[in-house]
Amino acid sequence: MSTQANVSKVAIVTGASRGIGAAIAKRLAADGIAVVVNYAGRAADAQAVVDSIEAAGGRAATIQADVAVPAQVAALFDQTVTLFGGVDIVVNNAGIMQPGLVSLVDTDDTLFDRLIAINLKGTFNTLRVAAKKLRSGGRIINFSSSVQALALPGYSVYAATKAAVETMTNIFAKELRGRHITVNAVAPGPTATELFLKDKTPEQVEHLAKMPPLERLGQPEDIAAVVSFLASDAAGWVDGQTLRVNGGIV
Repeated sequence: MSTQANVSKVAIVTGASRGIGAAIAKRLAADGIAVVVNYAGRAADAQAVVDSIEAAGGRAATIQADVAVPAQVAALFDQTVTLFGGVDIVVNNAGIMQPGLVSLVDTDDTLFDRLIAINLKGTFNTLRVAAKKLRSGGRIINFSSSVQALALPGYSVYAATKAAVETMTNIFAKELRGRHITVNAVAPGPTATELFLKDKTPEQVEHLAKMPPLERLGQPEDIAAVVSFLASDAAGWVDGQTLRVNGGIV
């Protein structure tokens, strides 16, 4: 249900065509926020998210942009301002995982460069533009992963990109002093999405589901609920933090 307080707020959710990003876009729209559903290559999936939001009475639009390309990120913000009049919330959800467990010694240059380009530089690209484009009182929500704190073998480079995001989150919050913009990160644990389940055996999925004391995989809606909180006025005193949303796994 839309709320009057949020009727003029505008959010960009990167990588929002499926999974956690799609759940976040739908939740923010239900909170009364106009949402840009960003996607890199899944136009039909992104449009389906927008159709779902509009069918529920929300406002949304798709904008294609590869977060790894600075010029496309700048255009993403400019097009959002043209469509909705401004930007108040940026959710840096876009990211990639590696194909299963890959030890550091077996990580080739192509995989390393892709993880850095999307997970780290993609976040850097949006933060740099957000610093100039976000309205006062804005919210930035980055995405880390509880893999970073778990320090699981086979995730060294992926976890390193997320550790860097957490560090940038903390420092960037301080650099925006005086702007009344909060910068936080969410670090999900194992979450039942297509991206997570890909390249994992049923036995690996079952093992990961049993690791948290709550003994289940997270759902995209679990993560979206925390993003909704961080984007809200209720989270106005939370800044520079990483929230581990993982059922107690770490």
